[in-house]
Amino acid sequence: MKKIRALFLALLALLLILAAIVLFNTLRMSSKQVKPVALDPIEIGDDVFLHLSEAIQHQTISFNEDAIPDSAVFNGFHKFLAQTFPLVHENMTLTKINDYSLLYSWKGSDPAAKPIILMSHQDVVPVDKPTLAMWEAGPFEGKITEDHIIGRGTLDDKSSLMALLESAEMLLREGFVPNQTIYFAFGHDEEVGGKNGAGAIADYLEKQGVRAAFTLDEGGMIAEGMVPGIDKPISMINVAEKGFASFRLIVETKGGHSSAPLRENTIGMLAQAIVDLENNQLPYRLVDAVRYQIEYLGPEMPFAQKIAFANLWLLKGPILKALNSHTTTAPTIIGGGVKNNVIPTVAEATINFRILPGESIESVQAHIESTISDKIRVEQVGFLTNPSPSSSIDSDSYKLLESTVRSVFPESVVVPGLIGGGTDGRYFYGISDDVYRYYPIRISPEGMTRFHGIDEKISKHNYLEIIHFTYQLMKNFNER
Repeated sequence: MKKIRALFLALLALLLILAAIVLFNTLRMSSKQVKPVALDPIEIGDDVFLHLSEAIQHQTISFNEDAIPDSAVFNGFHKFLAQTFPLVHENMTLTKINDYSLLYSWKGSDPAAKPIILMSHQDVVPVDKPTLAMWEAGPFEGKITEDHIIGRGTLDDKSSLMALLESAEMLLREGFVPNQTIYFAFGHDEEVGGKNGAGAIADYLEKQGVRAAFTLDEGGMIAEGMVPGIDKPISMINVAEKGFASFRLIVETKGGHSSAPLRENTIGMLAQAIVDLENNQLPYRLVDAVRYQIEYLGPEMPFAQKIAFANLWLLKGPILKALNSHTTTAPTIIGGGVKNNVIPTVAEATINFRILPGESIESVQAHIESTISDKIRVEQVGFLTNPSPSSSIDSDSYKLLESTVRSVFPESVVVPGLIGGGTDGRYFYGISDDVYRYYPIRISPEGMTRFHGIDEKISKHNYLEIIHFTYQLMKNFNER
């Protein structure tokens, strides 16, 4: 009886020690939010809505990697920009890269200061014709309602492109001259990988000997109502992005008549391979960008959730799963068969992976080949890119970006993190100390479906916020 009592007391003591450690870690997890700085209001005229509307009407569509851009459409868009932003075109040097991508250079007063690169992209994704009737207005009409501008590109990504130029035009009217050179890099093929656009711009700048303090691209946003337990908007500044790779699984057999199927038939083997990959996914891991996200998000959580974020040593698994911190596996295309009584000789499936930093295209392929039958051929297909490095959250550039976001949006919580999608920013690590992804587009769970989807639109209020942010960011860098 004494042994049982002693064991019980020992277990109780261990539980109390565990509870004390958990509570201590939770209580010492304090907010990392910087104090906002008061900003002077700026006046922005309603003509900015008309400008964005007209930008939407230029159908700068990227259809696929092999399609040739429509020169008439892109050149028409470039002419529109020149007419709409005369001061930008009078005071900046414009270089066209591969005919369609635009690189504006706004020369700074201090040649020793490292430049900054502000990015966006001109191209948009196509619209599925069967969905046209579901749009509030035509996707390339650029309709302006009482509250919104509607059309393809309002969210991705002409709103940030136009906001950058609106801000620059305003600053030039005020006689502003930046200390450091500012580059505006507007690729034309981001939606199909960006190799000939942003990739070529980065190569050009590298040959010019440019080394930037930082590059800012799309890929971060103001998330509203998207994190359970946090009522405040969350400004996601993504400091890294996952890689992108697709692999084709190819099964080849002698086929046959469906009345006498072999034990291993073509489509069955392919289906088993897909199931094996989905049941044997790559593990969840803690990487720098996700660790930053946890450190900044955790202190803003309700107490019960804060306990988990403050004690990763105990509860890391569920958090990493919630943050999707692993290489994802998604079957996206499948094909095979010609008739219902014929076992096909060939069947194929394409599996897309979004690769977590620390893994690679090669390691993912090795994982596929070790998981599925060796009778199935594995081939890389289409555009592929490894995950990006993680940029610093301790640099002067990040601190100034963070301060600008907090000052323009003092109600928001700034959180660095990892984006699962790809951006043109991936090409600029070779010429930038850091690469960040953020423009203050407000996104709710319902609004997420509008990206590349039906009824894409942006509120007038939010568009004015983007202009205010880009304006203030350029001024803040001048004052550091």
